[in-house]
Amino acid sequence: MTLRDNPRIDSPSSLDRPVLRAPISPSDTAIANYAGRDLQPNCGVPLNLDWVNAVRVNTSAVERRAQTIGTRRTVKKEWQAAWLLRAITCMDLTTLSGDDTDERVRRLCAKARQPLQQELVQKLGIESLDIKVAAVCVYHTFVESARRAIEGSGIHVAAVSTGFPAGLSPFEERVAEIRRSVEAGADEIDVVITRAHVFGAKWQALYDEIAAFKNACGPAHLKVILGTGDLITLRNVARASFVAMMAGADFIKTSTGKEAVNATLPVSLVMTRAIREYAQETGMAVGFKPAGGIRTAKQSLEWLALMKEELGDSWLKAELFRFGASGMLADIERQLEHHATGRYSADYRHPIA
Repeated sequence: MTLRDNPRIDSPSSLDRPVLRAPISPSDTAIANYAGRDLQPNCGVPLNLDWVNAVRVNTSAVERRAQTIGTRRTVKKEWQAAWLLRAITCMDLTTLSGDDTDERVRRLCAKARQPLQQELVQKLGIESLDIKVAAVCVYHTFVESARRAIEGSGIHVAAVSTGFPAGLSPFEERVAEIRRSVEAGADEIDVVITRAHVFGAKWQALYDEIAAFKNACGPAHLKVILGTGDLITLRNVARASFVAMMAGADFIKTSTGKEAVNATLPVSLVMTRAIREYAQETGMAVGFKPAGGIRTAKQSLEWLALMKEELGDSWLKAELFRFGASGMLADIERQLEHHATGRYSADYRHPIA
């Protein structure tokens, strides 16, 4: 059986929404379904402080549940290969180094367009799937270079903004940076919140800040980075998640990748359950992006299992789930090559940029 015969693999999807046709029903604009209910894209709601202040997190229970992810359910052989292919289509291929250059960004975009070597694609029998990543994520300076390099591919350009990674530049400059990135061609903006608002429980200030970022994004999707490694407690993570979603975030994201602690399964569990509660209360779906420290194919399977178990199949697509990663792709390639040939290849055969 080749992967071409596997009914669980679909072609990668994008964030592009279909043209609306009259008459419009809720199912026409739905981007997800949970418990039989169609969910709409998030447009935000007024800040509900009662909801935020009522948030409680049982840390020990969260940690116990997180330990079971990846052990309760395993996938093998062609099913594992299918899940790894899905992980690629949900990937934001990223370069955020101080020594980035236009040439490095162009090489990254070439890898984004063809993440698997053609020989491996043929061995797996997946030519018709047109596997590619969801987006490339770069600094504002390189948005135009990335846009030219991925033109016509359907891959999105994501720009980190708002004084990334600290988020402490003057507010007006952060908003202006978002607008410049959108004008340069960015489809998605990854913004950094002011962590001090969380520490001081200044929820209105945090809400207003994210709402302003959302307004500056215009047609671009807003991914809000909470910097969970800096937030100290899971309760802070949960509260910041709810405020970000109320303010209109299209995605909530764990980390910049620059903190001492980045994406972890306990933090991700708290954030996905916040997304689930928000969907149940408002009828709107918000995406999730773990970022930082996710480097292996095995880890990608753990996060996919988390999404499937906590939010369902609707979140197993690029519209609502992303990995912020780059090094992980090389390990996924090695695992897929082992599936196809029975042998592992060397890392140097799978360069990123």
